[in-house]
Amino acid sequence: MTEALVHRGPDSGGVAVLGRCVLGHRRLEVVDLATGDQPVQNESGDVVAVFNGELYDFRDLRCDLRERGHLVPGTGDTAVIPHVYEEHGPDFPTRLHGMFAIALWDRARERLVLARDRVGKKPLHYVSLPDGSLAFASELKALLLLPGLRRELSPQALDAFLALQYVPGVETGVAGIRRLAPGHVLVWENGQIRTQRYWELEPEPRPLSDEEWLELVRQTVRGAVRRRLVSDVPLGALLSGGIDSTIVVGLMAEESTRPVRTFTVGVDDQRYDERSAASVAASTFGTTHEDLLVEPDPVELVSQLTSFLDEPLGDEAILPTFLISQVARRHVTVALTGDGGDESFAGYERYVAMRMAQRIGAIPFAPGLGARALRMLPAGRRHPRSAAFRAARLLEAAASPARERYGALMEIFPATLRARLYSPSLTSALGAPRPAWELLGNPPARGISGLQRLDARTYLPDDLLVKADRASMATSLELRSPLLDHEVLELGVSLPDSLRFEGRRGKVALRRAFADLIPPELAARSKKGFGIPLGDWFRGPLRELAGDTLLDARTRAREQLQPNLVKRMLHEHTRGERDHGHRLWCLLVLELWQRSWLDPAVAPPHRAAATP
Repeated sequence: MTEALVHRGPDSGGVAVLGRCVLGHRRLEVVDLATGDQPVQNESGDVVAVFNGELYDFRDLRCDLRERGHLVPGTGDTAVIPHVYEEHGPDFPTRLHGMFAIALWDRARERLVLARDRVGKKPLHYVSLPDGSLAFASELKALLLLPGLRRELSPQALDAFLALQYVPGVETGVAGIRRLAPGHVLVWENGQIRTQRYWELEPEPRPLSDEEWLELVRQTVRGAVRRRLVSDVPLGALLSGGIDSTIVVGLMAEESTRPVRTFTVGVDDQRYDERSAASVAASTFGTTHEDLLVEPDPVELVSQLTSFLDEPLGDEAILPTFLISQVARRHVTVALTGDGGDESFAGYERYVAMRMAQRIGAIPFAPGLGARALRMLPAGRRHPRSAAFRAARLLEAAASPARERYGALMEIFPATLRARLYSPSLTSALGAPRPAWELLGNPPARGISGLQRLDARTYLPDDLLVKADRASMATSLELRSPLLDHEVLELGVSLPDSLRFEGRRGKVALRRAFADLIPPELAARSKKGFGIPLGDWFRGPLRELAGDTLLDARTRAREQLQPNLVKRMLHEHTRGERDHGHRLWCLLVLELWQRSWLDPAVAPPHRAAATP
């Protein structure tokens, strides 16, 4: 199992046999290079732990533990964990500040404790096996090696994946394997499993003026960046030229005594190329910058993707994330990113769209009629980034009942289309497809703050953080995201709406708080997003692969999808009648994932593509 995860920790590994419990670990050396190997234990050896991630407050923890009489070896973060557990028991994660997945064995109580960080930056999966044992790992690929595990697709996971491009919640694509939810601990004791939440994202309204809020933003974000600069190995940043990564790099430059290493990957397509914007930020902050124009071979990229993506994920931004991670890993072991600005400070256009949909939806018949009219235009069917296409999607959402609107903005395959797409055998096993709004659940509160919190418990941990973790760790690069510090998130959902949006522009608090740091030409720049030209690829280099894969005998034998409808989607897309690029990508990823990881005749690959 540890050999399957070498890419997550290529520097060393360890296994400890502790009676009824066996702990294994792979190490990527970042801090405490000489004495930071794992597993770690307390003075008596009664508490033993393995750990994936970083604790940013470990120096304070060390001081506190020393005052309480503990002897903590080394100089890094890992060794504090058994001692913090001794002081606080299973609630010990509340004392930790960082990103982590932890497994800890308490010999005296024969108690296993699994813990995952508040936001879900580090993955942790587990499964109960037929012989009564419990197995756990950072990635599914390690669990899929267990001889007692049946590698079977969950029909419910398939349905959720095609609805949202990811599987939300604690279930995974493999029946029986579950995720430990962010902000939770799992305790196995006396043969019983219980899980409990130790943190939940909630707002803390305060009677502050706008300037007081902005000062809090400056202090909290600056502190989050500063904490993430602790490293005993080379450290840099991924720079897109958006305001989030620009602010992170600017604050890094202020804290550093030498130029920051920054990295950007670009493609020869102006719709997706951010090199020019990144170069403005790099020049402003005097970074040592590397931008690389890549001409990716889509077929080869898909092959690399299936070697490391061991659970279904249809977020195509995993490919450019993988490419930029490869480039950065040639020079650094740790990279900071701007991920999280949209979640923490309300930057998504769909938050504005929800406000607009509420107003438009109050006009009888208008949204539905307008959407149908726009879909009759070529741009409304063929170009997802066009104004007509996006307006049609907004009107379609506005035409939906209020509780269904956010799901309508998020979904890939609507429930009605999935009902037509599924074969009779899949429909029999599954029942009616679940609508996206039901899969996501209700926002915990009204307004934008409620949507932010909904994203923080679904889209963020189950899509964005899976994408970032798998793509970066496939190249043995550690990513750190200051804007996803839990204190930053808590502050972001507490802001008044006036500091979230001005008109249609979001992230008002972040923009105002760091106005003096953001170059003017970047402050006025509209959001591009991290993407690839899927539509063009499925009319060009991926056309043959998609047709051969989605319509061949092996795929048909699964009896999951209606081949005639898949064939029609391929033809409509190839002829330019409609843009099905994203949907075809999800179908292709689903089938290739099953071939790589579930089919019994196929041995799961153990390593991702080597870093060049």
